Amino acid sequence: MKINHIDRIHSGNSQTMTTLIEQLAAAKGIASEYVDAWGNPAQVSEESKAAMLGAMGYRVDDEAALTEQLEQEHRQHWLRPLDPVMVVRSGEAISLEVRLPIEFVNDALHWQLTLEQGAVLTGQLTPIEGELVGVAEFEEMECQAYRVALEVQPELGYHQLVLLEEGNDEPLASMRLIVAPKACYKQAPIANGRKVWGPSVQLYCLRSRHNWGIGDFSDLGQLVEKAANWGAHFVGLNPIHALYPANPESASPYSPSSRRWLNVAYINVEAVPEFLANEGLKAEVANPAFQQHLASLRAKGNVDYTGVIETKIGMLRQVFDQATLGAERQAAFDAFVATGGDSLQQQAVFDALQAHFYGKGDNAWGWPVWPDAFRDYHNPEVKAWVAEHQIDVNFYLYLQFLADEQLAQADARAKAAGMVMGIYRDLAVGVSEGSTEIWANRDLYCPKASVGAPPDILGPLGQNWGLPPMNPNQLFEAAYQPMVDLFRANMRSCGALRIDHVMALLRLWWVPPGESAAKGAYIYYPVNDLLGILALESHRNQCLLIGEDLGTVPEGIDVTLKENGVHSYKVFFFERSKADGGFISPAHYTEQAMSALTTHDMPTLKGFWHCDDLALGRELGLYPDEEVLKTLYADRHQAKQRILDSLHAHGVISSDISHDVNWVGMNTELNHGLQIHMSRGSCALFSTQLEDWLEMDKPVNVPGTSYEYPNWRRKLSRDLEDIFADEALKALAGKMSQARDEASR
Repeated sequence: MKINHIDRIHSGNSQTMTTLIEQLAAAKGIASEYVDAWGNPAQVSEESKAAMLGAMGYRVDDEAALTEQLEQEHRQHWLRPLDPVMVVRSGEAISLEVRLPIEFVNDALHWQLTLEQGAVLTGQLTPIEGELVGVAEFEEMECQAYRVALEVQPELGYHQLVLLEEGNDEPLASMRLIVAPKACYKQAPIANGRKVWGPSVQLYCLRSRHNWGIGDFSDLGQLVEKAANWGAHFVGLNPIHALYPANPESASPYSPSSRRWLNVAYINVEAVPEFLANEGLKAEVANPAFQQHLASLRAKGNVDYTGVIETKIGMLRQVFDQATLGAERQAAFDAFVATGGDSLQQQAVFDALQAHFYGKGDNAWGWPVWPDAFRDYHNPEVKAWVAEHQIDVNFYLYLQFLADEQLAQADARAKAAGMVMGIYRDLAVGVSEGSTEIWANRDLYCPKASVGAPPDILGPLGQNWGLPPMNPNQLFEAAYQPMVDLFRANMRSCGALRIDHVMALLRLWWVPPGESAAKGAYIYYPVNDLLGILALESHRNQCLLIGEDLGTVPEGIDVTLKENGVHSYKVFFFERSKADGGFISPAHYTEQAMSALTTHDMPTLKGFWHCDDLALGRELGLYPDEEVLKTLYADRHQAKQRILDSLHAHGVISSDISHDVNWVGMNTELNHGLQIHMSRGSCALFSTQLEDWLEMDKPVNVPGTSYEYPNWRRKLSRDLEDIFADEALKALAGKMSQARDEASR
């Protein structure tokens, strides 16, 4: 994959600004048109293209300045003999594009390939013996580009290629060569046709008799063991990315501070070794008043993030301040910090600084409102502050150490219990604008744009998610290391990774600042390169991949994902026949997929059946047009009748349940029938939701709302201990396991 550059721009010629913008937009992967949610072609305006280019750093407001930028970019491209990175698949021929001044293209060059594993391969090439693929003229020189085969088949990994001139030890050029498998990893039983099921949960929703008002990693360990005993082979999680310990009400798992580090709210304080060794703090927690406080946090129907975080952080700070780590423990901590590198330091400094500013009474929700001197991690004032507050920074390093340790323990429990996959994690599509990642890596992101979605049937104005996108040019210049780090971090301590909005590997809908989402455009990313890196990391971490590919899917990407071994995502309520509106039998779904009845962005089964989501949407003002609401109610009524017809036809519910939907409310038999129906399906994976096991009605998230509804807070209605003592649920799990086994044959 080579990031395109625009052909040479002659300053002073007759080229208009419009032509410049059109050419540059095409070169930078900005789509001129796309197919909208209604299946119609839609055009992207020149104004939107200019805004996207402006977000990438181009001077679209000044023709002379833009021309100069493009001249410089053009020159830099041609004066760099090799691209910064190339991704090839195992067994593919390696074909380099070598760019050199014309007087050097006849010279024999030595190449040296240093493999990740340490071996060094060498050879020789003469550019002019390859295929001429480009020519560029500058005032003082002519450059030519040749495609030259590299006669070598390196093993999988991240390798470094250099070109050397005869008699010169200084490399003429260097390139990262990434050799990736053809497809992502699958556990052997799944690759061999085994069909499995597991519950998907929002970790914060879990109740237990011992947590501190929010689900934690010990609850997760308990859940995986108990679910495994009932036949489950995975437990799916919401994104567990780092949020904002000093701003606990910023609770959306899909608007994180960093996607590489963990949400420290999930630490179980009472499982921390340094707490267990501190008799004074154990006595403080055992005190009746403290226990009453914990009981009140547990009793609340919604997570009290402020109460929970203040309690946990307060106790963990005491643990940290009073702890003396033994040699082995200190070595483990030091190794974790060393491996975490700059990224971990950035996270700890951000969290410590944010807590510092809030402690002074400032509104410190994110770096954009911090004092000017602290708005960039690389500023000298930040470095000076860290030197004075190293203990505070170390505390947040310690929290990440604990979170990583406890997640690993939960995953170990899953694998010890015999789960084929174990935990599957969820990778959010981006980070929020006030996040650590953007504060410390400004050049990688485009803060003047935001990721979202174009207008569709349910969102006629489109969506703006407030997540600044990565700049594809900068990713390429960084030899894709940010994506390597991201994938690797999210494959720790799990057996599968779900990528939210997997289309982001191909394209993202960028929204200009201050504009409606309708004025956005699709920006394309190097999908084949990113899928190659994903495949390489998946094999190294033995991690299966699931791609959330709902919504508008561009033609051909489904085939690309399938060929790359990425599991698709099939939601029952969306899988309908275009011919008659009936529901497609799960037996006809693609095998390389995860199926589900509902998702965290949808109503529960009970909520769907009783139209609670539509009533709630009306109450929240999501459907100001009564006609639209009437249509939605009519569509829902028809959908429910079709579902009932399908369940009766497949024999998963008894004749005691009426065939007429007007007489059927959601009940346990219908609920269980739907889950068994899905378990009989052909998808490799079936994900069920504990909310539906508990026949809950309220959703965990209502898309299109922020403060109108308590998103990302609603807990489960029963403790884990009670759920797994329920004989009816045990019987359901047994029937699901049996149905999955039968589907495997």
